[in-house]
Amino acid sequence: MFTRLPRLPMSLLICTLLAQLLFSAPPLLLAGEPQALPATERIKQRFTSEEGRSWLTAGEESVYSYDMAAVFYQKREYRPAWAGSDSRFPQADALISSILQAYEEGLTPEYYHIKPVEALLAALRARLANNLTPDPAQVADLDVLLTDAFLLLSCHLSNGCINPVMLKAEWFAHNEKMDVTALLEKSLKENRIKETLTDLTPKEKLYTRLRPALARYRELAAQYPAWPEIPFASPSLKKGMRDGRIPAIRQRLAVLGDLPAGENINDDFFDAALVRAVLSFQTRHGLDADGVIGAKTIGAFNVSPAKRVRQIEINLERLRWSFRNPGKRYLLVNIANFELDVVEEGETVMTMRVVVGKPFWDTPVFSKKMSYLVLNPPWNIPRSIAVEEILPKVRRDRQYLLKNNIRVLRNGSTIQGQQLQAIEWSRLSIDNFPYQLRQDPGPANPLGSIKFMFPNEFDVYLHDSPNKGLFQRSVRAFSHGCIRIEKPVELAIHLLRDSQKWTRETLLAAIREGREQTVPLPQPLPVHLLYLTAWVDGKQTVQFRDDIYGRDRVLDESLPANQLPAKMGNTSKAP
Repeated sequence: MFTRLPRLPMSLLICTLLAQLLFSAPPLLLAGEPQALPATERIKQRFTSEEGRSWLTAGEESVYSYDMAAVFYQKREYRPAWAGSDSRFPQADALISSILQAYEEGLTPEYYHIKPVEALLAALRARLANNLTPDPAQVADLDVLLTDAFLLLSCHLSNGCINPVMLKAEWFAHNEKMDVTALLEKSLKENRIKETLTDLTPKEKLYTRLRPALARYRELAAQYPAWPEIPFASPSLKKGMRDGRIPAIRQRLAVLGDLPAGENINDDFFDAALVRAVLSFQTRHGLDADGVIGAKTIGAFNVSPAKRVRQIEINLERLRWSFRNPGKRYLLVNIANFELDVVEEGETVMTMRVVVGKPFWDTPVFSKKMSYLVLNPPWNIPRSIAVEEILPKVRRDRQYLLKNNIRVLRNGSTIQGQQLQAIEWSRLSIDNFPYQLRQDPGPANPLGSIKFMFPNEFDVYLHDSPNKGLFQRSVRAFSHGCIRIEKPVELAIHLLRDSQKWTRETLLAAIREGREQTVPLPQPLPVHLLYLTAWVDGKQTVQFRDDIYGRDRVLDESLPANQLPAKMGNTSKAP
């Protein structure tokens, strides 16, 4: 089960840490305007003088990737990188285009100095058009801002804007290491600024499918800035009923695409077409798909397009943190969706429901490799569960351990007979519990007949469960952090399909035997635990889920809200 650990430093990409300055520290104030100097000297002074870090450029812009930029310019002996021989900044337009395109990724162009960059570039080119000498201060400022913008944008596209380790989000994905200063130098030499930044954008389907959804919901948010609330009143609305709220519900479902075009949106009768639309809406929002409009469905109706836009932006950010190279074969557990997918060559070949951790025992996010499974596993009961949940039951019923096939161990050895009877359970506590509890395989064992192992520091794994009824719930957060799976035998057979020894018959026979047995996988494969509350499935359907652990809220507070670039415009009209 999930053993909660103290947070430890993680080996992270240096640019991810430095980029946090953009959001965690206020801009430093200008100590004094440096004297007019040639561009190279001005850049050198910025990165070698005591006041350089607080030096604002034209447009009152700070350099947020200061340490990375200092390394970049030191290697160049502080010569301008972007200006070109004629100070026309030939590759600036490619970067500007990439900055504006970052809006489509859920990023804000204002992060990357878009307005002062455009203003400085226009001013310099205007001087050249009028045969005037370029202003060295403007050349230096623009060069530094372009460098800062590229370094920040490359970090954000490749690893996200926010360092997940800084959030209380139980997210332990490791970022890829990359020298973005060397990447910038290479991109400038090869004239591949835009191509390089495009290459850094995640290519996995979970990410690329979500971008069009972001554009669509932004259009809806522009069309419907005020989303009228549909009130709930008992009883719930069902097929065959008439109600004054039904026309508003029909309109809402038509706008969201669940009610097909051509249906009468003004009819107040709950007909079969409306049932189908409600079922579609409920399914893609993780609600009980019963075709009945109750309080939860009304609540989902009332979530505005603007809130859905923010939800999509948050999940694009999560996908930039990790899941860039998942592998050709892998297991994907979306914790927020309570579902496991087996993916091979980009296609989902098996899907099953799962039960994940309770909010207090929230299942963490990480990736590890599964290498073996265990048949008829005993349960080594975590100390926290032993003390907080089992100890009170033993105090009430001294036969509890015997009834549930739980052994008491000390230093790895089972305590039996008189020694077991002599234990004074009433005197034990969380600070005084020198024992380990282990439940033998059997019908009462919560691990069921199979557990799937991908060794990790959290002691989290996939396993069977004797409580099959929980898989019928729409919200399935009941475990202590580990993941209970709906079809353990089917998954085991699929993973062992290349083994000559293990067939369905031999697997079931080994389970019936009741003996603990470790079975190595012929082909180990990665297991990715993710937490996504918005994604687009293989049928191009936009899916939303509730934020069961409050992780969306934490990230929303840390990630600056997006803004529409002025030059892109907003032409949508409200109704």
